Amino acid sequence: MPQPPSEGGAPAERPGEDRTLRSLGLDGVPREEPLLYPGAWPRESGLLDGDRLLPLDRPAREAWEQEDGRVPVLAIGSNASPAQLRHKMAEFGIDSPVPMVRSRVTGLDVGVSAHVSRMGYVSASPVGAPGTVRELFVLWLDPGQLAVIDASEGVPMAGGNFDRAWLPAPDVRVEPGDGSVLRGTYAYVNRHGVLHDGTGAPRRHPGEQRPLITELLDGSARLRALFGATPEEFCARARADRRLCDRGTRLLAEEGRVTASGLERYVGRGPDGSRTRGRTPSWGPTAPMP
Repeated sequence: MPQPPSEGGAPAERPGEDRTLRSLGLDGVPREEPLLYPGAWPRESGLLDGDRLLPLDRPAREAWEQEDGRVPVLAIGSNASPAQLRHKMAEFGIDSPVPMVRSRVTGLDVGVSAHVSRMGYVSASPVGAPGTVRELFVLWLDPGQLAVIDASEGVPMAGGNFDRAWLPAPDVRVEPGDGSVLRGTYAYVNRHGVLHDGTGAPRRHPGEQRPLITELLDGSARLRALFGATPEEFCARARADRRLCDRGTRLLAEEGRVTASGLERYVGRGPDGSRTRGRTPSWGPTAPMP
C-alpha cells in the first residue's frame, strides 16, 4: 500500500534513503561558482525541503493555491537549480518547502539575457517560440518565497534586470504531467532584451557558461578589454562589480547583439488581465541582482 503523501504532495522519506542535495549531485551553487550556471537540475519533480529534495508524487496544485496562496513561476535558468533556490531562500531565513514540478512547456524557449550579471555569469531569459516544446520546471511559490525570487531578479528595483510577467494559456501552454494545462504561469522577462543568433532571431542558451562566454569574448575585442580573454577572467572581473557589468551590458547593445524576447507585451499584466508591474512591495526583501 503506498504511503500517504505529506504536506505538498511529497511522500515521506524511506528509511535509510539519502535525499540531500549533495548525495543527489545537486549541491553546486552558481552564485558561488559562476561557471556552474545554470546549476544542476533534477531529473524529476520534487519538493525542496531545506537541504533535501523529496519525491513529489502529484502536482497538488489545488492545495497549493488554496491553502498556501502559491503561484506558478517558470524556472528558466538557475531557479531550476535546487541549490541556487536554497541559497536564495536561506539569505532571508525562508525555510518553507518549494514544490518543483517538471512540466512540458509549449511556445517558449530559453534564450540568453542581454546583460552581464553581477553574479559573474550570463544568465538565461525566456523567449517567445511558437511551437517549440521544452521540459522545464514550474515552481509553486508562496508569497514570502515569491518576494525573495522577485528581489533576486531585480523586479522591485528601478535598475533591475527583469520584470515578472504573466504568460497566459494558450499563448504558452504548460502541462504539469497530470493531464491538466495551467491557465498561465509567471516568468521573468529581461528588461534589456536577449542576444540574437546573427540572423536577428533570439539565440538559445547553451546551458553551459564556458562555451557561451568563450564565444562572446572571441567575438568582441571591446568585451575582452573589459573582462579578459577567458571565462575565468570574465567571471572574476564581473563578480560584484556593478559598474563593469553595466558597461558590459551597454556594450552588448552597442555592438548590435541584442533583440527583443517576444514576451515584452505580457509585462505589466496579471492573471486577471489587470495592469500591474508585477513587483514586490517596497518593504519586500532586497537581494543581490543576477
